[in-house]
Amino acid sequence: MAHKQALILLGAPGAGKGTQAKRIAKNFGVPHLSTGDMFRDAVARGTETGRLAKPVMESGGLVPDDIVMKIVEERLAQPDCAAGFVLDGFPRTLPQAEQLDRMFERGGFLKPAVVDIEVSPETLVRRLSGRWTCSTGGEIYNVYDAPPKVAGICDADGGALVQRSDDRPEVVKARLEAYERQTRPLAEYYRRQGLLNVVKGEGGADDVSRSIGRILEHAGWRDGHL
Repeated sequence: MAHKQALILLGAPGAGKGTQAKRIAKNFGVPHLSTGDMFRDAVARGTETGRLAKPVMESGGLVPDDIVMKIVEERLAQPDCAAGFVLDGFPRTLPQAEQLDRMFERGGFLKPAVVDIEVSPETLVRRLSGRWTCSTGGEIYNVYDAPPKVAGICDADGGALVQRSDDRPEVVKARLEAYERQTRPLAEYYRRQGLLNVVKGEGGADDVSRSIGRILEHAGWRDGHL
């Protein structure tokens, strides 16, 4: 049985990384880690890096890489990450990936399993620009693929549906362009190391989960444990 192994999920905004990360974390009993959660955890625990990050986060700015990496390393050192974890949408840049590799070496982690959820640009735009969220309960709808019964109204509690500012069509295009420019090179970085696995994300979430599950089984993730 392998130990101290990470899964890194890559994919453009709208590819379904968050959904798959939650499922995998639950199935295998390991933490689901996103940078937002890690930042909030560091702030809540009052760590030195959390105190440094807090004013930047509150102002809406980008937390500098040196602070980001320290927060990530602190989080990975916590006991619940001892057997492994799922990284959702991190690293985002090549410098972060290179620093993360060194961090894994220092922490005694195995080489990570890396899965790139690949979705066509047309599907990504449809998923993101069509996404609306209940303002009260947080339920998510897509006006194209999973619309509410009554336009603009949540089926569950009657709350008004709202669209995130970064899901507006004009912003979606910029988000996808930024991903291609900044984050897409990560796939090639991990491919060169022989670590990259590409999963087609066009189908349903269950199909994607099964594909990722087969990759993890091959990597030694079995029976709900690493």
